[in-house]
Amino acid sequence: MRIAVIGGGPAGLYFAYLWKKRHPDAEIDLFEQNAAGATWGFGVVFSEQALDFLRADDPETVDAITPRMESWKNITLNLRGESVEIDGVGFSSIGRLALLTILQERVRSTGIAPRFDTAVQSVDELGGYDLIVAADGLNSMVRRGHGAAFGASVTHSTNKFAWYGTTKAFATLSQTFVATDIGCFNAHHYRYAKDMSTFLVECDAATWAAYGFAGKTIEESQAICEQVFSATLDGHKLISNKSVWRNFPWIWNERWSHGNMVLIGDALHSAHFSIGSGTRLAIEDAIALTKALEAEDSIAAALARYESERKPIVKKLVTAARTSADWYEHFPAHMQRDLMDFAYSYITRSGRIDDARLRAMSPGFMARYEAAKGRS
Repeated sequence: MRIAVIGGGPAGLYFAYLWKKRHPDAEIDLFEQNAAGATWGFGVVFSEQALDFLRADDPETVDAITPRMESWKNITLNLRGESVEIDGVGFSSIGRLALLTILQERVRSTGIAPRFDTAVQSVDELGGYDLIVAADGLNSMVRRGHGAAFGASVTHSTNKFAWYGTTKAFATLSQTFVATDIGCFNAHHYRYAKDMSTFLVECDAATWAAYGFAGKTIEESQAICEQVFSATLDGHKLISNKSVWRNFPWIWNERWSHGNMVLIGDALHSAHFSIGSGTRLAIEDAIALTKALEAEDSIAAALARYESERKPIVKKLVTAARTSADWYEHFPAHMQRDLMDFAYSYITRSGRIDDARLRAMSPGFMARYEAAKGRS
């Protein structure tokens, strides 16, 4: 089978590697518009057991990634100079470029030579391929070119965010909420290397307008964010990498394939950064597509199987992500609560955690919360 993969992010790289490893005679061409060492952003985070979902089928890749990861067991919330830890909520992280470099090495180990600095302008350029895997991200050329066929939907959250890095290494995944005289900010920050952290700054639309960010340069916006979070940064600077203000895009497609084209990763769906599952979803898409192609005799049947089996799983997680994002859309109002009510509202925001599960998952936090509320 001759396959074209468009996009050299985690979804495209992992699918290309996995298929070629399991089918050495396959012909796979992987096209990526950026250079091999280019990426946007800083660290990526994996929730829960990090890459355990990969270990059964692909222990070699897990063993390549795991030593480069930072891990922790708690979440820390900071509000009005007070802090509370929520125990039992484990995460792991890795630099996005480090992850891509490892996956690129895995791809090359199978004999594929990725074509970097190669932008595919139209699927018309890809005649002769049996399958076109569109892993070309949030701004997918394939999805935009066939939006009606895919039943594509793109909407945006109202909050603004800018993705920075910093040399301050934080002990856990942390959230710091700050109210100024002009508006409210939130920072999502976590270390992804011994001496580097992601520092994602978020504010509501009213705060963004009040600060006049629309008319400010990247450098001016960065300086304001450094001032707002000066206590959190503790003398460290923010680092920019195309750190412009953005609205989070909600991507969904009712139909996952069209002809010999199939969508995976961010080209297919997006999950809000507040639940830390975007990269895992992309890799799981690649696995699901691989197994569907192996299970069926025709590409058409395989793509139908991929959608029917994977879609309910993704839809459940995306629904939870939307509920989580809605909490952030109103975070200035939540900041009016006392610390323990605020933390409880935060950890239960997706609707997937009730009191019984929270007692089992985070006994330390729940004991402190129930004591503060006079409950037993």
